[in-house]
Amino acid sequence: MSNILIVDDDIELCEMLDEYLRLEGFSVSAVHDGKSGAEQAVNGNYQAIVLDVMLPGQNGFDALKQIRGSSLIPIIMLTAKGDDIDRILGLEMGADDYLPKPFNPRELAARLKAIMRRSEQNSGNASSVLEVGKLVMKPSSRKVSWDGQDMSLTSTEFAILELLMRNAGAAVSKESLYEKALGRPLEQYDRSIDMHISHLRRKIPGGEHLIQTIRGTGYQLTLEQ
Repeated sequence: MSNILIVDDDIELCEMLDEYLRLEGFSVSAVHDGKSGAEQAVNGNYQAIVLDVMLPGQNGFDALKQIRGSSLIPIIMLTAKGDDIDRILGLEMGADDYLPKPFNPRELAARLKAIMRRSEQNSGNASSVLEVGKLVMKPSSRKVSWDGQDMSLTSTEFAILELLMRNAGAAVSKESLYEKALGRPLEQYDRSIDMHISHLRRKIPGGEHLIQTIRGTGYQLTLEQ
């Protein structure tokens, strides 16, 4: 059973999500302020965090920053419907995905299951080592290095880079990246993958050259380094 932490000050929503997600096979804990949420996320044994932006005391962005200071645990941000600024800022700060309020609990369960599947697929691929030039990935241990130096990637960044490495030299469509890395279909005006690609380009030396945009298709990891 996967342990999930929900950080949201809406107590009724937390209780409803607790009831629904338990039926979907998750073990759920909830806290209702950002400071406690960040501390519990870092110190607890969780497989994913559901983090609201609007929280009393310490807001969701501050909590996200605190969590990312010591943990790469998958984080789904809950944002106000139509608030693109919050979505972009959350992704820029290292969130793995977002879900606008109000939302269907079934959609949250689907997002969480997609994150769990990625982890299981990685752990089940123990003998696989991917190498593209100086870039080396060990999916089983979730390790990535460049020229021998370890890199720190979020769960979603790792999943995107793995897809690009497995298809190095060929274009990977945005539709494929959304379905296989985020576990959901591409929606109109959704730029989540673009934001994650931007992060990867900053983290990988020469990333602007290595991860190329293929206009009208998606992205490609070039074999030339």
